[in-house]
Order: sequence, then structure tokens, then C-alpha cells
Amino acid sequence: MRHTLVEIRKYLELLVDPSSGKTLEETHAIKHIGYDEEKDTIVLLIELSTKALEFTAVLNRQIAKIVKLDLGYKGVLINYEQARIEGLAKQLRILGIASGKGGVGKSTITANLAYALKASGKNVGIIDADIYGSNMPKIFDVEGEELIGSDDGQLYPLIKDGIELVSAAFLMGDQKVLMWRGPMLGKILDVFFKKTMWSSTLDYLLIDLPPGTGDVMMDIKNLVPDAKILIITTPHISAASIAIKAGFAAKELKQDIIGVVENMSYYQLDGLKHYLFGQGGGETVAKTLGIKLIASIPIGQPISGHHSIFTSTEPIGIIYLHLAKAIMDAWI
Repeated sequence: MRHTLVEIRKYLELLVDPSSGKTLEETHAIKHIGYDEEKDTIVLLIELSTKALEFTAVLNRQIAKIVKLDLGYKGVLINYEQARIEGLAKQLRILGIASGKGGVGKSTITANLAYALKASGKNVGIIDADIYGSNMPKIFDVEGEELIGSDDGQLYPLIKDGIELVSAAFLMGDQKVLMWRGPMLGKILDVFFKKTMWSSTLDYLLIDLPPGTGDVMMDIKNLVPDAKILIITTPHISAASIAIKAGFAAKELKQDIIGVVENMSYYQLDGLKHYLFGQGGGETVAKTLGIKLIASIPIGQPISGHHSIFTSTEPIGIIYLHLAKAIMDAWI
């Protein structure tokens, strides 16, 4: 080897990340540098602000010139990964909750999962990205609240029961939300991810995705490519078929799907289960997508009197605690 790895790193750190305009030294972009003696090849792992072909192609040429022409090595092997958005802690685990179809209880599951994670000792935040049907404020009993901003244009999430929350409903009226289109959806997601002052101690950030497989799911992939996905369905065949489409869309975007949750699985009365919406939807989705059915949640109302949130001592609340455990295990 003709140069030390420290020397090679210094040469490469002078290059500029074309996606941010900063040098690789400024962004601490070179996460690994090694040498394959057998192939006389330098091996690199580089973190970019935006991992896109237009940027990696530029760096590939510049790095190849330095390594092969200037330093005289036979080859260079480069792997790229996208940097976390500034302000989102490295340890933060991000989970998108998707359904493909409205009316399956996705928002209620998101909220109860947040409470179950909180009960398990985790710090949790929620992004209500269901722009066309934001109802997280109603579930949390914080309708009419407004987000507080800082002097430099940052937003503070609303905090309820120790859970941090942002929603489009906090920013503008429902009638205007219904008229939003793709570009505006992308802008509001930028606000939620890049202009919101999430606590540095957050362990989980749950994203309540809108129904369907459109712009928001693709925006999430671009903004936080390491986000995992949870698919929600009901036992009914129509909900299952659309949930399968959402799952395949996530797979096409190369998102990691944790599993399937079947909501409204049955109604229990006098010890008997009544399958009001049929049976097998969750199992069908899981089998088709090659993933696990990790929870079946029955129809019920909280004993506590709250219209949506089950306590950790109620039977359905215990199911949510098991779901939270499955979510936590997905990152082990």
C-alpha cells in the first residue's frame, strides 16, 4: 500500500458533496475507508446529504481520478448512504403506518401504538401526514390548538401525555387542507421533518400516512429512506386487496416492511368471537407480501371512557403493548 488510509482520507475530504455544497470533511461524510490488498482497491462508504444518481455520478468521477490516476491504485469501490435530516437524532427509529385504504383505523392504531411505546419507556413523536383526513388532533383531544414557532422559523411540536405531535390541522383549516396537491404535500412534509424541533431524546417517530400509494409515500422515502413500514388492513377482502397494493408499493420503493396489523378482526361477546367483517384478510396480506401478521385487534371501546385510547391494563391495550414489543424487536 503506497499511502496510509489517513493520507487517502485527507485527499478525499477536500472534495465537495454536490448535494450540500460542503466538503466531505465538513460533513464527516467518509464513514469507512479500507484497502483490499489482493485487488489493490480502495473501499469507501460515503454519506451524502442527498443520495441521488446525479450527485453520486459526479463524486464517482472525482474520487476515481484521485484514487486511480493521482494515487496510482488499480480500483475504487464506493458505497453511498443518505445522511439523516439535520435535527433527527441518529438513534431515532422512524415508522410509517400505511393502509392503502381509508377507514381501517390507521390513525387510531398509530395513536395507541404511541401510547403503548410510551408505556414501554420510550419517547415517541407522531407526524400526522394524513393530509386529507387529519384526525390525530381529535384522537388526542387537542383540536383547535396551534403550533408555537421560534424566532428562526422553527416549529415546536405539541406535547400531549408526553407524546410529541404535529399535524396539518394545526397549521390551516380543514377546508384548505382538502384542496392541497402533490407539491404542497411535499412542502408540508419538509416542515414536519426539517423545520420542527423534535426532542433529541426521541426513540420513535410514527408517521400516520394517508391512504393510497401516491406522493406522500414517495416523499417519505426520499426524506427518510431508512423508515420502516407497518401495513394496516381489516379482515374484509376489499381492504386486504388494497393493503396488498400498498405493500407492493413499499417494496418497490425498497422500504422495509415490519409486518401486518389486522384491525377490527372480530367482536367478542359473552366469550364468543363474531367476525363481522369476515376472516383472513390480514393473513392474506401477510402471505402475499411474504411478511408476518404481527397483531389482530378486535372491535371495542376503551373502558377508560376515552373515545380512542386504550390503557395498558385493558385487554385491547395489552394487545397494543405486544404490538409495541414487536415494533421494538424489528430494530434489534
